[in-house]
Amino acid sequence: MKPKDTTLVTEFVLSGLSPDPNLQLPLFLLCLSVYLVTLLGNLMIIVIIKVTPGLQTPMYFFLMNLSFIDMFYSSTITPNIMANILSVNKTISITACATQMFLFIDLVGSEGILLAIMAYDRYAAICKPLYYTTLISNARCFQLVCSAYTAGFLTSLIHTYFAFILPFCGANHINHFYCDINPILKLSCKDTLLNEIFLYIFAGSIEVGAFLFILISYAHILLPLVRIGSSRGWHKSLSTCSSHFTCVALFYCPALFMYLRPTSAFAVDQDWVLSLFYTVIIPMLNPIIYSLRNQDVKQAVSKLRFTSILLNFK
Repeated sequence: MKPKDTTLVTEFVLSGLSPDPNLQLPLFLLCLSVYLVTLLGNLMIIVIIKVTPGLQTPMYFFLMNLSFIDMFYSSTITPNIMANILSVNKTISITACATQMFLFIDLVGSEGILLAIMAYDRYAAICKPLYYTTLISNARCFQLVCSAYTAGFLTSLIHTYFAFILPFCGANHINHFYCDINPILKLSCKDTLLNEIFLYIFAGSIEVGAFLFILISYAHILLPLVRIGSSRGWHKSLSTCSSHFTCVALFYCPALFMYLRPTSAFAVDQDWVLSLFYTVIIPMLNPIIYSLRNQDVKQAVSKLRFTSILLNFK
């Protein structure tokens, strides 16, 4: 797997969030708070959808899977960040690093495709209401979600495999706070052009393709309303799609900027805040966005609270 004339690297050293010891405790408490809110928020969405009969629809089935992905997506990064903050020795084994990269790319890829599927669901519900049950049947929902997980798995497998068969010639300091593909490629003493080509091919064909599919879906939803000039239709469409579109913007804008550029252009000093937002904050924001902007979820939460109050009163 590695040439004989290279130094065998058995572990990497992560730079962490900050070398300043005065920031260690505040950063740890901040990450812990965000992580707990992420877990509780996404778990709340899953439970509410499961126990509320009125939410047993394709749109909320997709939302439940989005929350499931966000829980594990956050769990691949944030606990390791917290452990490194408190640790003097910020090392990670090659196996653990490869596992973290694989899970992260897998879940991020699956989430990107799932967001595209959710846009298609909104298009079918608004533009093809008479055919909705045929286009988005229960069997079709399951197939679409499985396709998202499968595409994420295959993309991640290819990126991780080609990244970790590269030779690492002594340098093992990852200038980042988690095992991301760009800083890993910078450590190799071999030309990484093939890896970058694979990154562009798969990121371009899958993530960019999914993003364009979302834009086309929303164009089909909104353009007829522009022609008609229906304020009622605008209000209905925006109330239905605003939560999803907000999540799409938060997810895709940093993702496209971070990964669709040459490895040589990677600079952690410039991308530190963006990476932290993308890996830690976004999984927390999605359930908050859907809780605050989705009327059905808000009503379900209110009913759940009211039921809980009645049970405690009795």
